[in-house]
Amino acid sequence: MRTLLLLSLCFTACLTPPPDAAPVPLTTHVQDWRDEVIYQVLVDRFANGDVNNDFGVQAGHLSRFQGGDWRGLENHLDYFERLGVTTLWISPVVRNVDTDADFDAYHGYWAQDLMEPNPHFGDLADLRSLVNAAHRKNLKVVLDIVTNHMGQVFFYDQNLNGKPDVYIGGSGSSSPVSRSTEFDPDWDSRGVQVTTSLGVAGRAPVTFFDLPDVYRQRPRPEVLGRADAYHGFGRTLDYEAPAQLLMGDFPGGLKDVATELPEVREAMVDAYARWAELADLDGFRIDTVKHVEHGFWQHFAPAVRERLSAKGKDRFLMFGEAFDGRDDLLGSFTQPGEMDSVFYFSQKYVVYADVFEKAHDANAQRGTSQIEWLWNQRKTNWSNTPQPNGIGLAPSRVPVNFIDNHDTARFLFNARGDVAALRNALTLLLTEEGLPCIYYGTELDFFGGNDPANREVMWTTGFDSTGATWQHVARLNMVRKQHAALRRGDTKVLFSTTHTQTEPDAGLFAFERSGGEAGDDFALVVLNTNGRQTSRVQLTTSRPAGSMLVDAMTPGVTLTVKAGGLLDVEVPAQGALVLVKP
Repeated sequence: MRTLLLLSLCFTACLTPPPDAAPVPLTTHVQDWRDEVIYQVLVDRFANGDVNNDFGVQAGHLSRFQGGDWRGLENHLDYFERLGVTTLWISPVVRNVDTDADFDAYHGYWAQDLMEPNPHFGDLADLRSLVNAAHRKNLKVVLDIVTNHMGQVFFYDQNLNGKPDVYIGGSGSSSPVSRSTEFDPDWDSRGVQVTTSLGVAGRAPVTFFDLPDVYRQRPRPEVLGRADAYHGFGRTLDYEAPAQLLMGDFPGGLKDVATELPEVREAMVDAYARWAELADLDGFRIDTVKHVEHGFWQHFAPAVRERLSAKGKDRFLMFGEAFDGRDDLLGSFTQPGEMDSVFYFSQKYVVYADVFEKAHDANAQRGTSQIEWLWNQRKTNWSNTPQPNGIGLAPSRVPVNFIDNHDTARFLFNARGDVAALRNALTLLLTEEGLPCIYYGTELDFFGGNDPANREVMWTTGFDSTGATWQHVARLNMVRKQHAALRRGDTKVLFSTTHTQTEPDAGLFAFERSGGEAGDDFALVVLNTNGRQTSRVQLTTSRPAGSMLVDAMTPGVTLTVKAGGLLDVEVPAQGALVLVKP
């Protein structure tokens, strides 16, 4: 008996936890986020490294799974190194409702279980292997997370028959045809109602699905498996109505979470901080922040920072997606206790759409004065104070700059294939103040339209690095790395114009980057957004007379500063100069 007891004790005490359960030491891998270049990846679309997780794949149909996974990303880390990007933003990793109405959750935004990895992309060991391998190459990893909503995990039982129904009404002649659905009913300020032949009969019960074959089940963690964890008002119809903006379901049946509840807030902090702890992640990109009340962010962001910092992870980046062109609204999420930064959507519309994408049409294109105006707005709309325990940089200094992403048509689609305009836009992206973010495939001239056409498969390209746009991005990244002014320097606009036609200075924009934490480094960027002519202007720079400046992008181009800091420049159509000290 004693021998059996000893064996039993030894068996219990000598067990080692499985690799997935072993703790991971957390490390701060970033010194200054301004030195980083972010590259956005949709995991399902980048590279297929393990055919064993290819269940449900329907190759060539972009609304369905295509087979990309974390191992595929790990197998191509050298691609990112060669391109010169330094941070990978990967799509959500949690288990999703697999499929709904013949569309798949390849993107990761239909969460079902915040505690489990998505089996289409691998297991926790695969995710950890990817992050560890990235860190060995000095690449950082930012995870996409969603707190606003869960996938279509329940229906509203409006007729109390225990199953989800779709109703078609009207004749089409004497009365209009109408359609309503218990999967995704319209907004009702009373809450979605039971409706009988005699009228309404109170709030409709929330009925969770139990379809394990597609992970359409009661959500986890446990609090999210309760009906009272959701607002239950139905689908948003008017995004300008504050109540609908914050409490309405997303069209398509994505169920809005009651993020004001303390137990829900704690569950979100725990679930997502846990992923950072499990894989030693470096930051979060946070989805749909404008659909969640500020009080949630003022709890979530400090709590995550404090928890990770206590375990050795500092400068953990949190930046949000507020899909809106209003700069003051974007800035509101950078106020004390909230985001380190947000996506610069106002710039995407005012600058990259109106100035660069429309370069092919002189009558539609706007002048570069819009750039100067918007940059000045950011100084007052965004917080100028770093977040406590955050990345140590004021949000107004680190906007996340982008020209397109997975939710917008690609630049080349809107620009009607104007590759010169794309390269010019990329020059601004990688030289302006803030964190540049490149959407995968941009360097390969991807040109897909709106979702899902803008979510192309990457591996069919062979990861070709010989194209002109790829080489342009790689060169810009190298120049940015070599010159602290392009990463950390203050910005001073020297010239902008309203002219877009045949005026001598049409399309020109010039700004200096120097001072701040750039030391004695200096850069002067001059862009010509006009697609039809060489434009010229005389600038007044901060450089002394006789100073030599060379174009870092074009060997052999040298300019000399005249008395009074004057510099004559001319830039060809859709061209740019990145002038630095020799």
